[in-house]
Amino acid sequence: MSSFDVVIIGSGPGGYVSAIRCAQLGFKTAIVEKYNSLGGTCLNVGCIPSKALLSSSHHYAEIAHFADHGIEVSGDVKINLEKMIARKQAVVDQTVGGINYLMDKNKITVFNGLGSFVDATHIAVAKADGTSETIETKYAVIATGSKPSSLPFIKIDKERIITSTEALALKEVPKHLVIIGGGVIGIELGQVYLRLGAQVSVVEFMDRIIPGMDSSLSKELTKVLKKQGMKFYVSHKVKSVERNGDAVTVQAENAKGETITLEGDYSLVSVGRRPYTDGLNADKAGVKISDRGQVEVNDHLQTNVPNIYAIGDVVRGAMLAHKAEEEGTMVAEILAGQKPHIDYNLIPGVVYTWPEVAAVGQTEEQVKASGTEYKVGSFPFKALGRARASGDLDGFVKIIADAKTDEVLGVHMIGARTADLIAEAVTAMEFKASAEDISRMSHAHPTFAEAVKEAALAATDNRALHV
Repeated sequence: MSSFDVVIIGSGPGGYVSAIRCAQLGFKTAIVEKYNSLGGTCLNVGCIPSKALLSSSHHYAEIAHFADHGIEVSGDVKINLEKMIARKQAVVDQTVGGINYLMDKNKITVFNGLGSFVDATHIAVAKADGTSETIETKYAVIATGSKPSSLPFIKIDKERIITSTEALALKEVPKHLVIIGGGVIGIELGQVYLRLGAQVSVVEFMDRIIPGMDSSLSKELTKVLKKQGMKFYVSHKVKSVERNGDAVTVQAENAKGETITLEGDYSLVSVGRRPYTDGLNADKAGVKISDRGQVEVNDHLQTNVPNIYAIGDVVRGAMLAHKAEEEGTMVAEILAGQKPHIDYNLIPGVVYTWPEVAAVGQTEEQVKASGTEYKVGSFPFKALGRARASGDLDGFVKIIADAKTDEVLGVHMIGARTADLIAEAVTAMEFKASAEDISRMSHAHPTFAEAVKEAALAATDNRALHV
């Protein structure tokens, strides 16, 4: 029987990063992955492929604005969806190949098969060929991730009524894509197919899209996407989703109790994700699973069984790849006797539409509810020279600071390159920066990052210079 210091079950961003950090710290490490491809949801059917399609579709959408830049394109410009999907898969394959390389480089043993607990120190690996192998470990890390959620009355057939997984590999551009759920995943994939020519309708139970983010971001993104042609039905509760041949009918009830009917050829069910522990046999190790299906952990990500830890989507908190990575690193360092720490308030969230949406810290609604006295500074992208030069005028940066101490409590931005700009806000908040601190930092001109400086100036006695 093979024996290891640490065995990680699941090879997503949390799992493979944890494995690498364990190996760096001198642990004999193994990783168990049920699929033949490493990387989990993020690399295979999540973050990476969706961004590849967003990038490809963005290039196509940009052609409509070439004339504004003095570029004339003659003849027909056509979409080859098959090639677009193939490029997406090539990006995935290359990225997954990089993980394989990292496993070899760090001398991490990879077991392909379904990992399940025999007891707290033994894990069975059921392989695709029907054979099974049991391995022994001193410590185990559960990193089994999540799967798309659905509604009880919806039958997902993976053909016309689909999840995000199928939406990444369609063989045609939908005529009318009805999206159930206005969260990050639904909105991103909705923009992909909107750009490619589909009619896109979004049905959201809450009163706004991206409801977990600051309401100002939701309002601005809704405005921009409506301008692009996306339709929204917020405060609508889906009652039924039925398929008849190639047609899908979605019925929803609005806040007044009235029923609306949407007819499409595809419906994307994007109502969130659920922790995935199927087949793990956590009970055989004595590990507690909550009523919500999450593995219960303490502040050190340790389960009720002392030698077993859990990270990522399978535990409480935001289901984000970078959050899982931080947790994977944290567990490895705890096992090595170090004292790492994660400030969950400083885990940024991003929506990779165009304009991009990004945020870190508390929303204005949260600050207001806490009773903290605060001030807000905001700066529009349309006032930036760089934004005018590129034509990316939508959006703004908003900084919320404590009215008494000037410490930055939250940064919320929508606009070009905000997925990258948010790192400046995370860095500032990590070091307890004040709005004035940010306002006194020199920002290169002309850049989109100047909007961060100007928003900080606006939050500091309304001192913005360029608006």
